Parts: sequence; C-alpha cells; structure tokens
Amino acid sequence: MAVHLRSEPVWVRWTLIGMALAFLGLFIFLPLSMVFITGLNKGIAVYFKSINNPDALSAIRLTLITALVAVPLNLIFGVAASWAIAKFDFYGKSFLTTLIDLPLSVSPVISGLIYVLMFGAQGPFGTWLRDHGIKIIFAPPAIILATIFVTFPMVARELIPVMKAQGNDEEEAALTLGASGFQTFWRVTLPNIKWGLLYGVILCNARAMGEFGAVSVVSGHIRGQTNTLPLHIEILYNEYNFTAAFAAASLLAMLALVTLFAKSLVEYRYRAELKAALRLENHG
Repeated sequence: MAVHLRSEPVWVRWTLIGMALAFLGLFIFLPLSMVFITGLNKGIAVYFKSINNPDALSAIRLTLITALVAVPLNLIFGVAASWAIAKFDFYGKSFLTTLIDLPLSVSPVISGLIYVLMFGAQGPFGTWLRDHGIKIIFAPPAIILATIFVTFPMVARELIPVMKAQGNDEEEAALTLGASGFQTFWRVTLPNIKWGLLYGVILCNARAMGEFGAVSVVSGHIRGQTNTLPLHIEILYNEYNFTAAFAAASLLAMLALVTLFAKSLVEYRYRAELKAALRLENHG
C-alpha cells in the first residue's frame, strides 16, 4: 500500500517557528543584548576605561595565558587518546574512555577542590612544595591545572567518533607502501580528522576562557594576580560596579560570538568538502 507523505499545515509550521524564535529572543538574544547595553550605558569612554583598568587587563592576560597553555596540551592529549582508542584494541580501553568523560560528570567546584587537597598546605605535596618555594594553589599554576582538567575531554570526544568512522584501511595501505608512522599521520590521518580537530579546539578554547567553578576554588581571588576574566566579573558585580562588570562580560560575550562563528564556519567547510567528495565519487 502506498504511503502518502504530506507536510504539516502552514499555520503549524509558522507556529513552531514563532515559538522557537520567541524562545531564542527571550533566553538568548535579550540577555546578550542587555550585557552590551549595560556595559555601554555610561558611554563608550567609561566602557573602555573599565576594560583598560589594570585589574581587568591582568585578568584578561591571565585568561589568555591559561588558554594558550591548556588548549595545546589538551590538543596533544586528545589526538593521542583518540588515536589509541579508535585504532587499537587493548586491555582497559573502556576504562580509559570512561576517564576521559570524567570531568564532564564531576562538578567543576569538586575538580578545583581536588587540587586544593593535593597541593594545599595540608595536602600530601604541600610540605614539599613549601620547602622548595613552589607555589601552586592560589597562583596561576593551579588555575592552569584546573582548566586543563575540566577541558581535556573536549578534543578527544570530537575525534574518537571521527577516527572510528575513518577506520584503519588508509593507514594500513600507507604503511604497506613504505610510509613511516609520522608520514602516515601527517599525510593520511590528519587530513581526515582536521575538521573534527578544529571543532574540538574551538570548544576547548571557549571552555578554557569561560571556566569559573574550578578556577574560583584554586585562585584565591587575588586582584591583579590570580583573577581570570570570569572571576574579575564576579568581583565587580558583587561590588555593585555593574557598568564595569558588564563591560568585562561583553568581552566574554564577544568571545562566545566569535566561537559560534568559527564553529559554523568549520561545519560549513566540512559539509562543502563532503559534498564535493560525494560529487567526485558519483562522477567517477
């Protein structure tokens, strides 16, 4: 028996579209616009003065340094872990996959507390660190460590499905033809995973710059020294300095918009490349 497919009535489609736009406007666009409006409500001069404040510049600098350290390290770990999980069978493979997802199931505050318990004055490494003049907790190293912990699943989670779908045939063919392991990775594996890799790096960078919970526990909230941009915003808001708080928040909002644009661009380029490959395969 033939099945007749029909689309929903026009009024149903427009109702659903209207509900979606209303939801986005109320919960996304309106709060986002209020961030910029509040940050600029005393004029552009006050806005830039708030951003050029020494404490704000220190927070921006520490945020960038944290991301510049955390993202490359997570990139290396993500590629290595995803390659091991997707390309090889070994004992403990499922356990490794579970560990990669652990930071997503643990509260960031708990993640920060773990580092305090390990490297704090009463921790197992606290005495040794103090005797050697090494300060981790309430200093930038703890912020970097906490950020690495909460962001390290980002790259691996994007690459593991891509590498599993890719299979091992092309790598095995390259090795059979005499390519070295590095040549195989650089010329075969990397081109096939580049879009998933970029996507994971974008998400990892966004999370690193916007992390609050874990960083808040280990930073000590020292002005001009251990405050990242999210922590700086919290302090300004608690002091009722709303204009400066929202001026700083607008920087994170712009980061989110840039991240969204980069994400969309990567997805567009990936779809375009996939369509081109399919057309070439069909013509062939």
